Amino acid sequence: MKLRTVGTLLTACVLALGAACTTAEQGDGEAASYAQPDTTAEALWTHMEEAAYTENWTLWPDKGALYMGTEPHGMLLTTYLNDLALDAVTNKAGAMSAGAIVVKENYMPDSTLAAITIMYKSEGYNPDVNDWFFVKRLADGTVEASGRVGMCQGCHAQVADNDYLFTGSLSQ
Repeated sequence: MKLRTVGTLLTACVLALGAACTTAEQGDGEAASYAQPDTTAEALWTHMEEAAYTENWTLWPDKGALYMGTEPHGMLLTTYLNDLALDAVTNKAGAMSAGAIVVKENYMPDSTLAAITIMYKSEGYNPDVNDWFFVKRLADGTVEASGRVGMCQGCHAQVADNDYLFTGSLSQ
């Protein structure tokens, strides 16, 4: 009897975990409940890989792959948005909602990937910069910086009125 009860409990836990992991990146384009990753570079990267961001997320509107960039990000950039971030950009929401992820691939002039920089909005994480969590991941997978990164926060503070985003306006 006890073994059957434990098995039932384990099955219930597995089903509950599966339901909690539903994300907005579903095949039919409809947004479902959005399970937010933890604010660690590893959890965020795992979430992005599972979502297959380069295949399933959208490039920043009016920006193609390998558009001209500036320092400190690189000479060429490709910027991906998850559904929540895309919604804020296309609807001129004024700010991104919790769960929004902006991924900027940073390339050298010869189109060699140098780093991937990520902004992830996590509710309550860092109110001083509208709850943004920053990550810089080098091309070899090494995390160079993550969290409340002073250099990122300081630079992006220049555009605090645009929810700390440089790439395009979030306002009408």
